[in-house]
Amino acid sequence: MHSTMSLIGAFLTEASEPVGYWEGINWPWAWTVFVLIVDNVIRVVAVFVVPRNRRPTSGMAWLMAIFFLPVPGLLLFLLIGGNRLPRKRRKMQEATNRLVSGLTEQEGFVLGTSLPELPAGLRNAVMLGRSLGAQPMVRGNTASISIDYEGSIAQMAEAIRESKAYVHIEFYILVLDDATRDVFEAMREAVERGVIVRVLLDHVSAVRNPGYKRTAKFLDEIGAQWTYMLPVRPWRGQWQRPDLRNHRKLLVVDGRVGFMGSQNLVDSSYNKPSNRRRGLHWKDLMVRLEGPVVLGLEAVFLGDWYLETGESLTDYLKSEASLQTPGALDCQILPSGPGYGSENNLQVFTSLMYTATRRLSITSPYFVPDGSIMHALRAATARGVEVELFVSETGDQPVVYHAQRSYYEELLRAGVRIFMFRPPYILHSKHFTIDDSVAVVGSSNMDQRSFNLNMEVSMVVNGKDFVRELDKVVAYYHENSRELTLEEWERQSLPSQMLDGLARLTSALQ
Repeated sequence: MHSTMSLIGAFLTEASEPVGYWEGINWPWAWTVFVLIVDNVIRVVAVFVVPRNRRPTSGMAWLMAIFFLPVPGLLLFLLIGGNRLPRKRRKMQEATNRLVSGLTEQEGFVLGTSLPELPAGLRNAVMLGRSLGAQPMVRGNTASISIDYEGSIAQMAEAIRESKAYVHIEFYILVLDDATRDVFEAMREAVERGVIVRVLLDHVSAVRNPGYKRTAKFLDEIGAQWTYMLPVRPWRGQWQRPDLRNHRKLLVVDGRVGFMGSQNLVDSSYNKPSNRRRGLHWKDLMVRLEGPVVLGLEAVFLGDWYLETGESLTDYLKSEASLQTPGALDCQILPSGPGYGSENNLQVFTSLMYTATRRLSITSPYFVPDGSIMHALRAATARGVEVELFVSETGDQPVVYHAQRSYYEELLRAGVRIFMFRPPYILHSKHFTIDDSVAVVGSSNMDQRSFNLNMEVSMVVNGKDFVRELDKVVAYYHENSRELTLEEWERQSLPSQMLDGLARLTSALQ
């Protein structure tokens, strides 16, 4: 402050000479004073504005960024510092949530699971999810798991070819390429026989991935009804925080068959030259569903369609096909994102983790946990629960990869076993299992992006048969992973530790 006053005094002395007003200004000093004033104002205002309604870790990270680089930090904060959707979209989201909730609660409309029949811990988590925007848990479903990337694409194409009335497709990344061409051809065939095909794909991810113009042209040519999700086109009046993305992956055919999980509709290399040079391919998990739970997926799609187009299609929620009960699984669809608030997926995940009595197996490609998850994992190991975590040994996103690594020592010391899936594969599946009968699968990672910024869809499943099938997938992971030990981790270099720590700090900028 003393140095600032000295500069102001020097500026006034220089400017007081009896010459023309503008000629008497010492411009280098003037600019220096102006910059110092702006610099200090930004820092002072940030102390009061930034921490408001924000996690302490996130607030501290933003304050450090602004204090070290006031102007760039402020500009970055203004660009991505808020996770709220524009007011108009928020109102539409609230209206959609109320409408879907009202429809799914109509008597006789869905076959709800009797909550008293569920274990106490699961019952509480289901009730928590319902209070935060999840669909009802419904009984009478079947679910089959696929970790065959090309096989999942073939299953989806086959389901589309069997469609009679409509096909609803929603993917974070959807690209026409050699790997996905069969799905696109199935769409063409469906439209030609009079089936309505509606497609939603994320705008920013589309323009960032090779082939988006080819994909758009094909959808137009076949007559599909399609639109981008969360478009960032200010020249069209379409703007929100650019890294708020719709990360969901789902497909619904005639209200009869549904698909959901972690896999995007794109080649397993994502068609990126850098991935191909490294030989990287993605390993994913998709679930094929039949039964009343398909109604929950339908509701998620219809809500997103309404948000992007303003067109209400709630009549599709009255499909009798969704009321058939071909199996015995209890399933609950849990949509999440900025439109729901309260980090509803994080709350449900954490609630379920506290119910584990014997084992907890987690698979997440981007594992950057917040304090509540770390507390849940430490509590689990402390009470004798066997906890294992599957991640990729290599990474495709450097900042997230190093932020994830910064938690390894804490996890290992807490007794969590870490298994790293061997390259050249990115283990992109997202699921976790509690004991022998409860599992969660979907599109949500275990990081702040999936808890705060992305629109995700997860599914809570109660059923021993499903968990046994998922255990076979985990056994495959074990066969293709190596365990990271604390002794190995302690040998990492100092530069690597510093990079991990820096990435951990930047990951809090939410």
